[in-house]
Amino acid sequence: QVHLVESGGGLVQAGGSLRLSCAASGRAFDMYAMGWFRQAPGKEYEFVAGINWRGGGTIYADSVKGRFTISRDNAKNTVYLQMNALKPEDTAVYYCAADRTYTLAVHTTQPEYDYWGQGTQVTVSS
Repeated sequence: QVHLVESGGGLVQAGGSLRLSCAASGRAFDMYAMGWFRQAPGKEYEFVAGINWRGGGTIYADSVKGRFTISRDNAKNTVYLQMNALKPEDTAVYYCAADRTYTLAVHTTQPEYDYWGQGTQVTVSS
């Protein structure tokens, strides 16, 4: 079992930056791929970024590629999402998720993740 807690959300102007953190407690964090998803009001969950357990493989949604960076520190049981050049359309609740499948692959769909945090609100004003 893994418990995930996101932090770092807030209100920022367009063009600004935020760094989200996701702290994990429980066993074997360093064996899990991690992902960030987001959900805007009235919309479906959207995959944002993912990173494999080793940290050497990452995937990004086209909408954030070149602006967001996912990273992890297994010694701190934490995964990060650095968000730069934020746009109003990035406004959403951001969730981190853990995939306990022990593989170097990074999954991009919600059902493939086993554990979820409670989310943190990101609001980008124009």
